[in-house]
Amino acid sequence: MRAMRWILPLLLAIGVAAPARAASEWAVKDGSVQVKAHADEQGRAVVRASIEIAAPPSVVFGVILDCGRAARMSPGVKRCRVVSRAADGSEVREHTVKWGFFLPALQSRSRLSLQPDREIRFTCIGGDIRACDGFWRLEPLDGGMRTRVTYDLWATAPYAAPAGLVSSLMRRTVPQSLAALRRECEGG
Repeated sequence: MRAMRWILPLLLAIGVAAPARAASEWAVKDGSVQVKAHADEQGRAVVRASIEIAAPPSVVFGVILDCGRAARMSPGVKRCRVVSRAADGSEVREHTVKWGFFLPALQSRSRLSLQPDREIRFTCIGGDIRACDGFWRLEPLDGGMRTRVTYDLWATAPYAAPAGLVSSLMRRTVPQSLAALRRECEGG
């Protein structure tokens, strides 16, 4: 569903850490995106995805954090901005996302903890999306020439949408956003 292509920046804009999984569990074999999405017992949407990118972790890390690219990777994003940066390297970011014609624009604010070229953890701290946690994990491959990106998120829907519906939409839209991330990182 085109209206849900907001997922990449939303994924950055929301989330803390869901349980970590071994990177090999999410290994990608044919260059495609591997994704698992479901509703958990608390009624939250949970998504875990992995993709391999022919670029070093430093490039992937920079692209994920680049607000200027957010709309190209997720057309639902209308605005991305860094609100503040702390001495420890953490950031607060704000995104404005428009999901569809009949739905209002949403504001989300999140705190990001950064381990350069390795991991980005994020959690909701305000706005319309109140409960979420997640991370981007970057694993160097082929001596650092390629990167396995693992994405892990749980979130509650900002509207009264069933978590199963949100999970189903994520199962379709997360691969599109991760493919866009790969295109941006590989210069496409």
